[in-house]
Amino acid sequence: MAKTKITVNNNGSLRIEGDDFEIVDKEGNSYGLGGRTLVSICRCGLSKNKPFCDGSHKGHFEHEAKAFDLPPKK
Repeated sequence: MAKTKITVNNNGSLRIEGDDFEIVDKEGNSYGLGGRTLVSICRCGLSKNKPFCDGSHKGHFEHEAKAFDLPPKK
């Protein structure tokens, strides 16, 4: 089984891809993903299909995604 990969897109969504992942709401209920192995999660708050991205961020959200190391866990 391939591991799940989350990509932080520049000026956009979080892209989640893999053969086996689940997205749940705060109560633990699963979103029906219809067999998808790739979805994008909204980071800008403008999507009308939250938590999923609908492209509303275009021209309204800026963030250059650059990886970095978190400080050691306390």
